[in-house]
Amino acid sequence: MMRRRLAALALAAALAGSVLAGCSSEGADVDCNLNSCTVTMDRGVDASASVLGVDVKLQSVQGQQVTLDVEGNTVTVPVGADGSTQVAGLTVTVQSITDDQVVLQVTGGN
Repeated sequence: MMRRRLAALALAAALAGSVLAGCSSEGADVDCNLNSCTVTMDRGVDASASVLGVDVKLQSVQGQQVTLDVEGNTVTVPVGADGSTQVAGLTVTVQSITDDQVVLQVTGGN
């Protein structure tokens, strides 16, 4: 019984490590835990990231709205929790917009 638990814990740790290691970016900083990521994207560059196995690219920012390409789906997301958008199995929320960066919260498991 103890060996099964240890084996299950080892498998869970390995899977979690592979999910976290699967995040990558260009012009963006990605900070992930087991089921969500905070993505800070630089404005003025072709910022993109692979987040929880899904490709996200910053297309444009107008006022308090961000347009993203998420796995080939174009979505416009307003700033704030009330503007969360579900796309490609993820929930995307724009946390903040500055002159230099856009900060997204991306959560999986919908």
